[in-house]
Amino acid sequence: MPVVHTYCSAPIAPEAREALKSAYGRAIEAVPGKSESWLMCLFEDDAHIYFAGDDSEPCALVDVSVFARSEVPASAWERFTEEVTPAICRELGVDPARVYIRYGWTPSFGWNGANF
Repeated sequence: MPVVHTYCSAPIAPEAREALKSAYGRAIEAVPGKSESWLMCLFEDDAHIYFAGDDSEPCALVDVSVFARSEVPASAWERFTEEVTPAICRELGVDPARVYIRYGWTPSFGWNGANF
């Protein structure tokens, strides 16, 4: 049950959404037991985001959440960051210094009317 939610202060073109969805699908395999077959991607553009008190340049927040029975190893998150940052910057026109990627995991996740 991985979910990747992308917020960007600039518009996100349909082609950029497709490219990022594919990049996230490949990168999520860095997390043990996760694959694109359960991946949900959300995109919110034109978000009002200030980075260091400034909104004059594009910036982005990518929020990654997964269902896991135990904590996800830091190496999985590191690999995900390394794999997706170039795509985020290329597709959204955001400088890597203005991108945050936030990670989280939960032992409870609802799907299809019940919880895992």
